[in-house]
Amino acid sequence: MTRPIRILHTADLHIGMENYGQIDPATGINGRVMDFLRRFNAVIDYALDNEVDLFLFAGDAYKTRDPNSTYRREFARRIKRLADAGIPTMLLVGNHDLPSMEKKASSVEIFRTLEVPNVLVGSHEHLHRITTRRGETIQVATVPYPVRQRLLVQDEHKNRTIAELDAAVQQLMAENIQGLAAQVDPALPAVLAGHFSVSEASYGSERTVMLGRDVVVLKSALADPTWDYVALGHIHKHQELNGGRHPPIVYAGSLERIDFGEEAEPKGFVVADVQRGQADWRFQEVEARRFVTIRADVRQETDPTAALLAKIAQRSAEWTDAVVRVIVEARPEQSGQLRDADIRRALDGAYYVAGVNKEIERAYRQRLGADAAEGLLPAELLARYLESKGTPPERIRALLQVAEEILHSAE
Repeated sequence: MTRPIRILHTADLHIGMENYGQIDPATGINGRVMDFLRRFNAVIDYALDNEVDLFLFAGDAYKTRDPNSTYRREFARRIKRLADAGIPTMLLVGNHDLPSMEKKASSVEIFRTLEVPNVLVGSHEHLHRITTRRGETIQVATVPYPVRQRLLVQDEHKNRTIAELDAAVQQLMAENIQGLAAQVDPALPAVLAGHFSVSEASYGSERTVMLGRDVVVLKSALADPTWDYVALGHIHKHQELNGGRHPPIVYAGSLERIDFGEEAEPKGFVVADVQRGQADWRFQEVEARRFVTIRADVRQETDPTAALLAKIAQRSAEWTDAVVRVIVEARPEQSGQLRDADIRRALDGAYYVAGVNKEIERAYRQRLGADAAEGLLPAELLARYLESKGTPPERIRALLQVAEEILHSAE
């Protein structure tokens, strides 16, 4: 029996994310950008050390469509390591890689222009036959990020509603993927690589960096046994969407955390051993920069700063060398007692202090009245809340009228 073809599947590198970082004096590059590059180094090291036959990057190499020369250089250096080792490398075009104008080149097009050995660019829907360095052949169907304007060029789509256009795009994507499946040689292993959102997927912080309105592909379009493995990019949360059935439909997820929305998410890449009719895969976690939120309620404390500092010290092992934020609940009269300078001094050793947020208990809680919330009708609760926020009376009346219509229609 022949050895399965080993694929390393990763995506969403987003070189250029500079949130919560400062310039690294050793490199002249933002420290957070270096975090992303270090994670990519670790992935490539793994590929070189573990007999990977195909390196599949499922889109979004950079944060922006027009990355600067330094970021292009750093990405190219790392891809060259794979090329020099003879590992076929597929670079799929994601939405962040697309040019702002259709006639312009994508941010990864240069690899094809220079005909870099062992590097392919998946810029359009196509079934590639790739020979690994061990001489075996695998089929990879590439489906880059779908652009509505290219898909909906027919006159029949003019004057349609957004919902109708979404349905038309979903149908076209399903037909295009079926067309690729029809080209597959059933004697050879086949992988579908795509960069898009899939119905039933759980979103993460990618929505905060998403460019334009998203296209959603139905999961049923991918759950075709023609494919032995479906490698996806675009959504930053690692997940498998087919419930353990064949084929695995897998988002590798991103390699680094973008913000606190990804605080609890593991980061890494996927290694899949693929053969015809079967794929065994596993998630390989990387040591991404930790994001840590410290929450404290000091409303009952006589010395709120001391209580908060004790909480910070208690969790020092978690936030050391991490991006950290503090969220503290306090009474209005305690606000001035929370000494920001002391709090930030206590966080010395954190990689970056994202902020000290004071959630002050406002008077509107009392303005809701002494009645228990469960004793008030929804319209009464809304009215009291709007009054507590200082909403003008005419605006309150208009909002209450709309709310009554909604509540009535729901009955």
